[in-house]
Amino acid sequence: MIPPGNHEGLKAQPKTLRQVSNHGVALVGIIGGAALVVWVLWLSVIRICKLKTNIASDRTSESTPLLNPDQPPTDLQRDHTATSDNDTSLCSICANLDFHRIFLDGTPPKEEIPLGLLSSILEKSYQCNFCRLISFHVRRTWKLDEFPHVDLSEIEFGMYSKNCGCLQEPFYQPTFRCYRLHIIRTKDPGGLWKRHLALGQESPLIIHLLQEDAFKFGRPADLHGRRVKNTVDICLVQKWISLCQENHGDKCGNVWKMDRKLPGFMRVVDVVSMAVVPAPSGCRYLTLSYVWGSIGADYWTTKDNIAERSIPGGLNVSTLPETITDSIIFVQQLGERYLWIDALCIIQDDSFDKSNQLRAMDLVYGLSHITIIAAGATTAQDPLPGCRPRTRTLQQHIEVVQGLHLYVAPPRLREALAQSTWDTRCWTYQESALSCRRIYFTGPQVYFECKCDIFCEDIVAESKCLPLSHSFLRSFGEYFPYSYAVPSYTGAVDRYTRRHLTVESDIVDAFTGVTNALAMAFELGDPDRVFRYGMMLPNMHLTLLWQHNPQTPRTRRLLPDRGSSPWPSWAWAAWRGGVLYRGADVYLRTQMGNLSSDPSIEETLVDPWYIVDHSGDTVQLGVHQVSWVVLRGREEKHAYSASRGILDPTELTLDVHRPLKPGTLIFRTTCSHFGITRRGGEEPSGYAHGLFNILSTASFPPVWVGTAVLPLEPALPSSLDFIVLSRTSSRSVYDEETLRDYDGCLLYVMAVSQDEGLMERVGLGVIHEAAWVASRPEKRVVFLR
Repeated sequence: MIPPGNHEGLKAQPKTLRQVSNHGVALVGIIGGAALVVWVLWLSVIRICKLKTNIASDRTSESTPLLNPDQPPTDLQRDHTATSDNDTSLCSICANLDFHRIFLDGTPPKEEIPLGLLSSILEKSYQCNFCRLISFHVRRTWKLDEFPHVDLSEIEFGMYSKNCGCLQEPFYQPTFRCYRLHIIRTKDPGGLWKRHLALGQESPLIIHLLQEDAFKFGRPADLHGRRVKNTVDICLVQKWISLCQENHGDKCGNVWKMDRKLPGFMRVVDVVSMAVVPAPSGCRYLTLSYVWGSIGADYWTTKDNIAERSIPGGLNVSTLPETITDSIIFVQQLGERYLWIDALCIIQDDSFDKSNQLRAMDLVYGLSHITIIAAGATTAQDPLPGCRPRTRTLQQHIEVVQGLHLYVAPPRLREALAQSTWDTRCWTYQESALSCRRIYFTGPQVYFECKCDIFCEDIVAESKCLPLSHSFLRSFGEYFPYSYAVPSYTGAVDRYTRRHLTVESDIVDAFTGVTNALAMAFELGDPDRVFRYGMMLPNMHLTLLWQHNPQTPRTRRLLPDRGSSPWPSWAWAAWRGGVLYRGADVYLRTQMGNLSSDPSIEETLVDPWYIVDHSGDTVQLGVHQVSWVVLRGREEKHAYSASRGILDPTELTLDVHRPLKPGTLIFRTTCSHFGITRRGGEEPSGYAHGLFNILSTASFPPVWVGTAVLPLEPALPSSLDFIVLSRTSSRSVYDEETLRDYDGCLLYVMAVSQDEGLMERVGLGVIHEAAWVASRPEKRVVFLR
């Protein structure tokens, strides 16, 4: 309440004061309104800018790369979309191309589009978005920064489109096709890769259209490109796994026909309790395949720390290298519990435990739910790229060309693996080959591979319609096992021996998982009886036909115990370097070059076979016999017949005072002597083996009667001893004017050296049957070391 005196005072206020007060209120209102308008305009500008940025950088929020706030985007992570959709960002050649039409209808190889000189494309990369895409790939994969003086002046490029696959009924009507661009060298007069071998293997230049532009062609997103994020999308990986489990069944779940369980002595890492524990019966677990490198043994499980690591929380992650730490994180993210890691689950300083576990690698990897492969690492200290933020640098370079978002495809899986250190290690071969499902962490992205499918981060291929159609991703470089035992074995030896070992004597141990699995899958029997020194004994007539990789010197493998006898010369494991199984056409070439085909036998000519086992006893081998020879109409019986029959015990001993060493093969065959001469045409530099003509010394001048692959160093004598192994067929490997061609006319022979009755393998070849019989061969009981 206002007192009466004061109320009167208010009424008595001057009129002038009331007017000033009203004007002030009006002024404040005007200023406030103006401020509000400015604030609203400012918010609108910011909103419009953000909207434009979002539209320019990514039209599908689902595919937008998630960058860390503290990691600024690199050039490879940015969309180069600052320009509009007109052709001002293209050179005159690219501006005249209708990219929309090319992606819509395709351009076949016969109608390839010329793009001009490579040197011009590189120069225009600063002003032309499409030339920049090509330049990005060429500079990165051709190593131009390392070899700046390479002459590119006469190289020309062209372009055509290739089908990515199609989506068929009943999910899509009509059939949809998606295309990708292939950039190729159309002119290379000097042969760039022949002149500059240091450039490495040429990688294909392929350009994809991103899924956000698929609607412009009335197509679904399937088989189009996808933006790769800074970290792996775990939900996407889980979807890959689910698709395999739901659609492939036993094709991927039980490829090795294994009904067995892990042995009781196996351990796994429990990623929930963080302890090394005995593997629970029937548990689902993952495995890790990685490169140890030379980072020390501080993180290994040993006799001293196994007790501590066996209790919950006893596995201290801070002591583990990043590859192992990330694999544990990844398994946790997938919602799985158990992980097998060799360095943690095998007691590394316990020879008994180590031996038992290494002999069970076929079960460890064959029964694994998924194998995590650290293909992007060079040592265990490296992270799994993309597992955690800031563990990989995005390499997906995107440009906008005529309104279309295009990017250069990263290497496909086989190419990515070929560039990795992981792919060069012997131990990692069986870890991959034995696994039903594999997740590869490579530098550019993550891949999923099972026996039926391949998925990756940069291509949309998860549609359920795809099993009814086909995808370009399904181009398997290797598949194991094959339908039959021998091709599975020879193919595995081929790929395995290309790799390297730190400890040479591990050559058989690192292959034992494969041989155990082959024995089980094809019901061959006890692996210890079926395989010796890595060789498949029941098919000895075929497995003896290996050749050295022509670039590999003929050098014996070192064993750790210098007092022990070397492994037998007839076993590929006794020699360093790569081994090839090739057919008789290997003897056709003037140069060794690229070899092809598998060895084939028409008739086995040795029976029986014996071997001296590790105890010094001589035992007979159960080697399969083969006879595919069918004589036609008027053909006469083959001139050469095998010397067969059980050997007398007295024939199985070379000298009673000199026991035979374990691994000695004993068998009856014939032996003869022939001249050899280097075939015309020099092998490429760096070759250690070459083709030699086998010459008959029974006539003058000598007649060319066969061909052999022999070492170039040390220099060989002018003639060698040969022994017969089996029968085959081929042409153009002998003088056809002198010797008649017919089925089964060739004999597989082994070139040997002799020392006090013992023979050693020198090389392998073929000789015409008639020439062999004419040489008057001697029947011999061979002791092959």
